[in-house]
Amino acid sequence: MRLSSLSVEDAVLATTSSASLVGTDGLAVTVEAHVGPGLPGFTVVGLPDASCREVRDRARAATLCSGLTWPNQRTTVNLAPSGERKVGSSLDLAVAVVVLAASGQVPLDAVAAVSLIGELGLDGSVRPVPGVVAMVAALACGPVVVPTDSAVEASLPGGHQVVPVDTLAEIVAVLRGRRRWPSPPVVSVVAELAAGPDLADVRGNPVARRALEVAAAGGHNLLMVGPPGSGKTMLAERMVGLLPPLDDDTALEVTRVHSAAGQRLPAGGLIRRPPLRAPHHGASGWR
Repeated sequence: MRLSSLSVEDAVLATTSSASLVGTDGLAVTVEAHVGPGLPGFTVVGLPDASCREVRDRARAATLCSGLTWPNQRTTVNLAPSGERKVGSSLDLAVAVVVLAASGQVPLDAVAAVSLIGELGLDGSVRPVPGVVAMVAALACGPVVVPTDSAVEASLPGGHQVVPVDTLAEIVAVLRGRRRWPSPPVVSVVAELAAGPDLADVRGNPVARRALEVAAAGGHNLLMVGPPGSGKTMLAERMVGLLPPLDDDTALEVTRVHSAAGQRLPAGGLIRRPPLRAPHHGASGWR
């Protein structure tokens, strides 16, 4: 990101980059902080939702617990683009760091050169957030600071230098030049397929079993109709085992959806087995 600094009546503007989640897609967000004269206060603008506005209290507590100083000045944080709604707590880390930069506690150029994604705990810890795969993919190539537990997910899109961190104090120490960035995560090239139900377990239903094999081999659609208990779901669960592993692009897309839903990913990162969803016929589309 381009660095912006302003020195008018001791006012300072700092800028960094982060990302938010829109459905299953990432939205690149420019986080700006202006610290200057006026009545002490903290304002977040740029269409933040309720959880995003609460960053004021999380960032302040995390900063003080990390041995840093929260500015006792008029502080305004802007989340651009201002016309897109920002949801969740993925901007916590970027807001805290950019406020520290605007208050002169962290070098402005160091903050402008990185992207930051993560939720802050009141004790200064950096916690994982759902949708890291999509959010990192939405950012421009460059160093991306993420929680340690999300480092493997963040490395899946490729093209970014993923930096895992555990605390806000650790990030500040690196930005001040007092220590080096932690080593990036090592991602397994080959992801093991989780064992699932096997069609060999089914006894009887020879016509339905044959239909599954033909549909899987030819890539056809399959409609199963029958009374409850006739084995439709049982057969559908075992059809997954007949399908080949997902290719790289499809596996990344499926993994992005699972990441946005906050589901745990396999050790290798990418989900290679075709997913199965079996909603009940009485399930409502509204929460």
